[in-house]
Amino acid sequence: MAKRIVISGSLAQKPRHGGHTWVFLQYLLGFKRLGWDVVFLDQLEPETCVDNKGQPCDLDQSVNLRYLLKVLNRFGLSDSFALSYNRGKRFVGLSRKQVIERVKHSAVLLNVMGFLSDEEILSCASKRVFLDIDPGFGQMWRELGLHDPFQGHDAFVTIGENIGQPECDIPTGGLAWITTPQPIVLDYWPSRDVGHNGQPFTSIASWRGAYGPVEYKSMTYGLRVHEFRKFIELPRFSQQHFQLALDINPAEVKDITLLTDNAWSLVDPKVVAGDPWVYQSYIQHSKAEFMVAKNMYVQANSGWFSDRSICYLASGKPVLVQDTGIRHLYPTGEGLLTFTTTDEALSGVEEISRDYARHAHAARAIAEECFDSDNVLTRLLGKLGLG
Repeated sequence: MAKRIVISGSLAQKPRHGGHTWVFLQYLLGFKRLGWDVVFLDQLEPETCVDNKGQPCDLDQSVNLRYLLKVLNRFGLSDSFALSYNRGKRFVGLSRKQVIERVKHSAVLLNVMGFLSDEEILSCASKRVFLDIDPGFGQMWRELGLHDPFQGHDAFVTIGENIGQPECDIPTGGLAWITTPQPIVLDYWPSRDVGHNGQPFTSIASWRGAYGPVEYKSMTYGLRVHEFRKFIELPRFSQQHFQLALDINPAEVKDITLLTDNAWSLVDPKVVAGDPWVYQSYIQHSKAEFMVAKNMYVQANSGWFSDRSICYLASGKPVLVQDTGIRHLYPTGEGLLTFTTTDEALSGVEEISRDYARHAHAARAIAEECFDSDNVLTRLLGKLGLG
């Protein structure tokens, strides 16, 4: 079997989402660093193709295709990808025949969130692995009989590192979950000291996301909006500045007003984080990250930790993160601080600001110790029996 990994995910479907793009790049570039031949599979349907103005258009005129090709070309991946279009009627990059041959001669197909749905291609893989980067929702849907995204896979990997433990509310569904942190390719994310005086605490996030809350065992597991409102007054009690690159519908007038009235500065994520390079620059010109998690991750005690926060750490930017059950997973208190209440969050802001250089140095050290792709992906390969 060739030393090849096929990774499937949704880049073309989400142009101008620099952080989302980096999720897949960390795996592609990380496995490539380890000497693996990588192949990226994407799929796109006509109804999701838009031009620069957001209007429907053909694939060849779409921002979707231009964005995908630009990213893959800039990172040296343009000869190792395929985009399946219109339910597989057209392929860009590798042909369907070439994809099938490469999948057949790969060690594993890593299907991020089960995105790849082409049964012919999936059936050619010797090992089909579901990679869960949004823990809780799929597992609860499966238990409730609403939807089973995991069907048809041979192994199951999640970044919800507490799944399977007694303190975690997320059901396993009888599946043997392999847990892993998310990787970062540190060579692409050097530490950057661009000064911090006057720079804001920032984050890049969606206010709601693609789907709604889940009712499970008499509990409601919700979204980021349901947690953020608990900390909405934080900037009013601090001398620091807070800025959000927030994907929020303009129709959410009450929440936007609530944020701005409480001194949150809002910027357009498509402007400041619309591709991998401006996303990186935005993080590296921040003072630190202030991160509020989805209610699902917090309430279920999931052990989820954001790929974005890892990028802050690698850049030498301290991270102040709402606790999702990570205190026993990673070193916290220096460089990476957690909070559960507004008072704890305020104390964390003050601590980072009081001894910034120490926390910045510790942030990079945590990225190197806990999230270096060489180590994270090597361990993951071992857990999958591919060491």
